[in-house]
Amino acid sequence: MRPPAQVTLTPAPLLLTLLLLLLTPPSTGTITNPTTLPTPPMGFNNWSRFMCDLNETLFVTTATAMQTTGLQAAGYTRLNLDDCWMETARLPNGSLSWNTTKFPRGIPWLAAHLGSLNFTLGIYQDAGNATCGGYPGSYGHEALDAATFAEWGIDYLKLDGCNVFPAANRTLQEEYRHRYANWHTILSTQAAASAHARKPLIFSESAPAYFAGTADNTDWYKVMAWVPRYGELARHSTDILVYAGAGSAWDSIVNNYDYNVLLARYQRPGYFNDPDFLIPDHPGLTLAEKKSHFALWAVMGAPLIISAYIPGLGEEVMQVLRNERLIAVDQDALGLQATLAVRGVAEGVDVLTRSLGDGGRVVGVLNRGNETVDLEVAVERLGLQMGCEYEAEDLWDGRVVRVEGSLVVEGLEKHATGVWRVRVPDGCKVVPTGIVFNTASGRCLTAVEGEREGKGVGFETCEALDAQVWQVTAQGALRPLSSAALCLTAAAGEVSVQACEGGADQKWEYAVSGNLRNAKTGECLTEGDALVGACLVEADTQVFGLPSGVALV
Repeated sequence: MRPPAQVTLTPAPLLLTLLLLLLTPPSTGTITNPTTLPTPPMGFNNWSRFMCDLNETLFVTTATAMQTTGLQAAGYTRLNLDDCWMETARLPNGSLSWNTTKFPRGIPWLAAHLGSLNFTLGIYQDAGNATCGGYPGSYGHEALDAATFAEWGIDYLKLDGCNVFPAANRTLQEEYRHRYANWHTILSTQAAASAHARKPLIFSESAPAYFAGTADNTDWYKVMAWVPRYGELARHSTDILVYAGAGSAWDSIVNNYDYNVLLARYQRPGYFNDPDFLIPDHPGLTLAEKKSHFALWAVMGAPLIISAYIPGLGEEVMQVLRNERLIAVDQDALGLQATLAVRGVAEGVDVLTRSLGDGGRVVGVLNRGNETVDLEVAVERLGLQMGCEYEAEDLWDGRVVRVEGSLVVEGLEKHATGVWRVRVPDGCKVVPTGIVFNTASGRCLTAVEGEREGKGVGFETCEALDAQVWQVTAQGALRPLSSAALCLTAAAGEVSVQACEGGADQKWEYAVSGNLRNAKTGECLTEGDALVGACLVEADTQVFGLPSGVALV
């Protein structure tokens, strides 16, 4: 496999997005044409709350409740069926049919009814021989199923990946790619052939989830590299804990959050990383944890798909789900995902930042620890220029505070997330700033105090040191906050921090694969004894997360 194309680091994501739209050929979906899904989807899915206990009544009453509670007006307009909606066998002509006990008036009726209420209906299928619940899968019937869904008025397809077995000439990863690419082609062709030039179904791909959590991330990253070409969102990891499931719902949320922060480089308008459903009525969650779940998904620009009994949600939870300030962040047109500015600024605390389309920044502070914390985060760590006066709006209560040297966070209780939207005054620069971390080990690139084996740089446990927070310049240089006069430098098979002089040895290029390649030597940053080496494809030692605001293609 050929190494992925490299691109120069640049802090101008909006400009790059516009250029990509101008330079890429026309297509019917995915990142090559973000108009299919320019912002993350919002709506409802039955799975985490009800699993196979879905039926017509559930969806009709859910739609009514979403209207009367204001959820629809807030943007939640997609209602999606999950597994177990169909009969256990195909019809004699090979087509699917719905379970007539669960859906006595049929799926087409339900789609039309929801359409009359200004909702859309989505559906579930599987790329394998059978769904995860044992119902007929799509394999060998893809074109027929796509035509059936179009005829029924379906707008959204979640394609799961159970029961997929590779052909003799393909690896398992190649088999998944073959099947999901085939679905993409069918959906695109179907849309192009439509007399009404209909958009393709929103295509939600579950393929990456079947490669997550292994000792070697290479195949997971290979799948992540192609899903943005074929669909609009991808569920990349473990299912969020179901309502009746054993274990901690909070741990499940944090687990999926931790997966999501590894993948920010893939997200852009037209494709969104999906850490799975919102579960706001799970009995194992406190109100603070429910709020935190919603805030984290919004800050990361994730799909907001609720899996709960909507008519039974209390007003406190409804206020969270309708929070227009957080929804606006989630739906921001720039389409970026927040990344880690610092990790460990206090015990168990992550700080996330992200650029917004209006030139501002959003800041999220997650307290994953078990004690209430107070802290200050210097504006430089947030990618903001020192010496400017900023206004930060608390996205929970709307209060606006002035910020000069630091953002002050007081009384952040355990498992809570504080969120602020920072207005950047004219003339004040935003510089992509944050940790550079290996996504396999979790360790941070660190400018070492004094020389260490002649390198002055290494990988250490992330402890929110200034030596672990890096600014990315417009020229592609990386410099630690501990010394803005030093830049990450490659020479003679070594990496060090040296006085910034602007040479090619201090220019780094970042690939969507996560490779960080030196422009002079052509070698890639590596976590290991050498710290630099020949560029590999999706190798754990060479896949890095970089700060928000660095443009990625």
